[in-house]
Amino acid sequence: MNALHVLRAEPAPPSHPQPALRDYVAKAVRRYLLDLGECDSHELYDIVLREIEVPMLTEVMRHCDGNQSRAAATLGLNRATLRKKLKEYGIS
Repeated sequence: MNALHVLRAEPAPPSHPQPALRDYVAKAVRRYLLDLGECDSHELYDIVLREIEVPMLTEVMRHCDGNQSRAAATLGLNRATLRKKLKEYGIS
């Protein structure tokens, strides 16, 4: 099962804290590199950023009910930068 599929939308109870996001990312990158085996990976940085950025933007837009100003503030981005990224990834 993909680690991102076990993330819950509601807070975990104190008796079952979830790992930090960085732990999920580390596990996913480790798995990707293991799957590569002896093959060289090119542009891993860009691959990881694309894989994280799209769901992050999608979820923040959903959380902000599609309000780009609120989403940009939540992300710490300029609204024009957010619009550019949303257009680039085809997120509405």
